[in-house]
Amino acid sequence: MRRLVVTADDFGLAFEVNEAVEIAHRDGILSAASLMVAGAAASDAVARARRLPKLRVGLHVVLVEGEPKLPPEKLPDLVDSSGYFRTDMARLGFDIFAKPAARAQLLAEVEAQFAAYAATGLPLDHVNAHKHFHLHPTIAGAIIAIGRRYGMNALRVPVEPRGVLAKIEPAPIGVSWITGPYASLLGRAARRAGLQTADAVFGLAWSGAMTAPRVEGVLRHLPEGRTEIYTHPGTAGGFAGHAPGYRYADELAALTTPEAVALVKRGDIALGGYADL
Repeated sequence: MRRLVVTADDFGLAFEVNEAVEIAHRDGILSAASLMVAGAAASDAVARARRLPKLRVGLHVVLVEGEPKLPPEKLPDLVDSSGYFRTDMARLGFDIFAKPAARAQLLAEVEAQFAAYAATGLPLDHVNAHKHFHLHPTIAGAIIAIGRRYGMNALRVPVEPRGVLAKIEPAPIGVSWITGPYASLLGRAARRAGLQTADAVFGLAWSGAMTAPRVEGVLRHLPEGRTEIYTHPGTAGGFAGHAPGYRYADELAALTTPEAVALVKRGDIALGGYADL
């Protein structure tokens, strides 16, 4: 039996995202969503999750290109002049590694986001990070140490089998060759902490463009074991905080095609959340 998690990231970022999550879960194959607790539409996301009891919800830790949970003045090394997290991800990662003050602010913000999630009362199905920033060893250590105190049992480790992608269409090199070594380190750290992880995660090479042929292709060539497909559905793009070039409506459509629904129901796939792995 192949076990599958189909996740929507950025739950709580905008109404358009939240609405798409509800549609894709109700009418399609979406089984999980990752909540931005400081997102502009976080309260709406939590309300929707409460009326969708089969939707597995986890925490999408945001430490780059987003709004912090703590007041910006408490995070001077992590935010820019607008009060939002910095966008210079490489430099920010270096500062977090090298500056004790930045590491202290990181710990405080991660704690605040886990506490905010706990306050929703929703079960914590999984944890991941915006832009996969938890591949950074210092950030991973903070999330694992703090998350375990809040009942974290599962962590996304983004290992994408390129052999499967090649069966669907020629895939761009993307970030897989960069993330590979860091993902291996993250996977070992997760296993040492006793956390659940998927054997394969799809969504890196075609991030923001998980179209119907690509989603259906992954489903047709789903590897043995435990797999996560992560997506970014939306009823429309152009909202505050959207990622330029992301095909939000196309990803929503991909999650609700009759072909995708039929492939998931073919009999050898168990669909759910990380708690069901």
